[in-house]
Amino acid sequence: MSWLVALPIVIPMVGGAASMVAWRSRRAQRVIGMLTASSLFAAGGALMREVIRHGVLAMRVGDWPAPFGIVLVADLFSAAMVLVTGLIGLAVVAYSLVVADTRREAFGYYPLVTFLLMGVCGAFLTADIFNLYVWFEVMLISSFVLMALGGEGPQIQSAVKYVTLNLISSAIFLTAVGLLYGATGTLNMAVLAERIPEVAHPGLISAISMLFLVAFGIKAAVFPLHFWLPASYHTPPVAVSALFAGLLTKVGVYALIRVFTLLFVGDVGHTHRLILWTAGATMLIGVIGAVAQHEMRRILSFHIVSQIGYMVMGLGLFTKLAIAGSVFYIIHHIIVKANLFLISGVAQRYRGSFDLRRIGGLYGASPGLALLFLIPALSLAGMPPLSGFFAKLSLVRAGIEVEQYGIVAIALVAGLLTLFSMMKIWNEAFWKSEGRDTPIPEDLARTGRLLMWPIAVLATVTLLIGAASGPLFALAERAADQLLEPDAYIEAVLR
Repeated sequence: MSWLVALPIVIPMVGGAASMVAWRSRRAQRVIGMLTASSLFAAGGALMREVIRHGVLAMRVGDWPAPFGIVLVADLFSAAMVLVTGLIGLAVVAYSLVVADTRREAFGYYPLVTFLLMGVCGAFLTADIFNLYVWFEVMLISSFVLMALGGEGPQIQSAVKYVTLNLISSAIFLTAVGLLYGATGTLNMAVLAERIPEVAHPGLISAISMLFLVAFGIKAAVFPLHFWLPASYHTPPVAVSALFAGLLTKVGVYALIRVFTLLFVGDVGHTHRLILWTAGATMLIGVIGAVAQHEMRRILSFHIVSQIGYMVMGLGLFTKLAIAGSVFYIIHHIIVKANLFLISGVAQRYRGSFDLRRIGGLYGASPGLALLFLIPALSLAGMPPLSGFFAKLSLVRAGIEVEQYGIVAIALVAGLLTLFSMMKIWNEAFWKSEGRDTPIPEDLARTGRLLMWPIAVLATVTLLIGAASGPLFALAERAADQLLEPDAYIEAVLR
């Protein structure tokens, strides 16, 4: 069943090409987009099932053996990321069917979304670090056009910042790839894991690892490389913001976890301690920025930065429990954060603004939307029994176990400030009496009910993750075992 590894790349590639062929038909593009997202989600589920049953799966493209040919590989971590990518893609495309305007659809909105999903899945499944660079560029091209699509002034300004910083990141990434190849003679990650310990100059490997840390740190938006994200994610349409918020920075985090568990583990005392304190600064700076904002999407954008800190914290602690906590946290956060952006779009349609000072009364006008907001908001803040509580609990336990009380204190303070900022949105947008008696026009209420379907699905998944946290965290621990003991990964690629 190794061919299943290729499906999450082939499906959006074929779907995007079919959408390009149907360029003149808006209806055909919408149908193709929905079929592609549904098929990708199904393929992710099938891949996850096979990895759970049979272990790490690998596929040699063209039957060329590693390290000479391209190899695609899926372990529990990458398979879970592909599955949740399919879920977010499906939710965003379904949401877009209601809100995407004709002008953006006419200029390739759905092909761009599917090509973006292809780039994300390719990054999760590649076993070659140069091809990881290629998939990052596929994502960058698609995301840049999606951010600028529509040509509005704020979008163009944000897109320029976004693409400039990401091009700098790509240049650093490519430099690191070249140096790594010069030092080892290969770019296949399984072979690199065997050759890096044999390099005669470990200081060179440490320097290369710092280049990768900076390159992936920019893409993941860790402190102090985070400033581009809050300045850009609030400007495109809500569906695009949700797609970016859910997936793009997580690819950077995935890459950090992959290379700093598989490749750069020879100087953990220095590299991972630096990662740990970078994580603490990211948590604090992000959540303080969120507390200071009054625009809903800017609050959520700063929270992306803060929550990245939790994911990277597990990598910095570098224990089985910590890595499992990071894996669990990433999955939880992708779903919760994308959903909060989708909810902000419905609130804006009902009240005409994202500014909390100009809206209110949504609890009385739309109790269903208020409930759907509370589920991901409280989960983001780490309230039991929702998914975010178990994710944060595992990381706090991991920090206490290795006596890293400073990072534990930072994580707890950031959690309290996250709850404060989520309650600020609740108090201003939903509970405030201003506008409570203002009815929602029937046409907006009708479209709002359609938009709540994907929101309700993601909220239900959040509840299910919390309810099934035991078996799901056991899977996260198995994923952590595969990351910390990569023999199965290496064997699957090289055999």
